[in-house]
Amino acid sequence: MNKFKIKLEYDGTNYVGWQSQDNGISIQECIEIAIKKLTNENVRVYGAGRTDAGVHALEQVAHFEINKDIKTENIRDGLNQHLKPNTIAIINAEKVDDNFHARFSAKLRSYEYRVINRRTPLTIDLNRAWCVYKQLNVDKIVNEASSFLGEHDFESFRSSNCQSSKTIKNLKSFDIKYKNNNLFFNISAKSFLHSQVRIMVGTLIDIGKGVIDKSLVEILNAKKRSLAGTTAPACGLYLKKIYY
Repeated sequence: MNKFKIKLEYDGTNYVGWQSQDNGISIQECIEIAIKKLTNENVRVYGAGRTDAGVHALEQVAHFEINKDIKTENIRDGLNQHLKPNTIAIINAEKVDDNFHARFSAKLRSYEYRVINRRTPLTIDLNRAWCVYKQLNVDKIVNEASSFLGEHDFESFRSSNCQSSKTIKNLKSFDIKYKNNNLFFNISAKSFLHSQVRIMVGTLIDIGKGVIDKSLVEILNAKKRSLAGTTAPACGLYLKKIYY
């Protein structure tokens, strides 16, 4: 068997997420169909991050195994040909050894969340960012965000359907850049709880609006989802990079 690692990007707007589901087309399913067309083999593709419906990827990583020995550039170009007209593109492909696993070999996952703070609805950036109409207190958002860094119990910042038995996560970075009414949240950790990034961002936006008056430290310590803020919409979230 030949194992291949692929890096890919996608606009997740029209998909039910990475993982194959019965209620619509997924990124995983599209790639598996493309591999079938290219190799005439039925394979399972394993991704590094299970992005939700509407979430985008600047650099997702996946792997699969096939019987045929195909040049990596032909894997890339062949899959891209068969993926049309999907908004999914294979950036590159490489052969890897049997020990590599896209999900379990990953040491760090980096996400970016984009917010545009203005009164005018989005056009060019529609489905690419979260448009927040109310003026935000950016300084307060930046000051509070530092409380997320390090190891914490993120019980307050996971969705109700999160199935993880462990809620302690270690955030390696949480950086915020603000320019021309654009807020960029860059967050990295080895792993995240379901919807954790979107709930963290949504809570900070609510703090910036003045909707939440509690500090992030208080919300973290309470371990209650009801005290955290809204779940930020999927359209603003990007899986940015996977580190191995």
